[in-house]
Amino acid sequence: MNQQLNEIIDKHAAKNLSSEIDYQAGGIVSKQILKKPNGNITLFAFDKGESLTEHTSPFEAVVFIAEGEMEITIGGEPHIVKAGEILVMPPNISHGLAASQKAKMLLTMIK
Repeated sequence: MNQQLNEIIDKHAAKNLSSEIDYQAGGIVSKQILKKPNGNITLFAFDKGESLTEHTSPFEAVVFIAEGEMEITIGGEPHIVKAGEILVMPPNISHGLAASQKAKMLLTMIK
């Protein structure tokens, strides 16, 4: 198992990933959980009002909101994604993310 993953997850026990990352006032915190040649998984914590500017990626991405709420814009269309919800972002289409309240999300990039 990947060393980064071992630091977070005991392979024989369920784990609450939200407890593995803390909010930072006025900032965005990220923690890479797994990195493989075919993709990666990263945990993020966004303070209220923080955002990632609109950008594109050649990879498909899956966002799972673990806490809070995010506005995710894909191709100019805004989507409100709340705790417990998932959204797929297609490759090569512009997207941006903004935390309408404190939020934690799990991002899975698939190459």
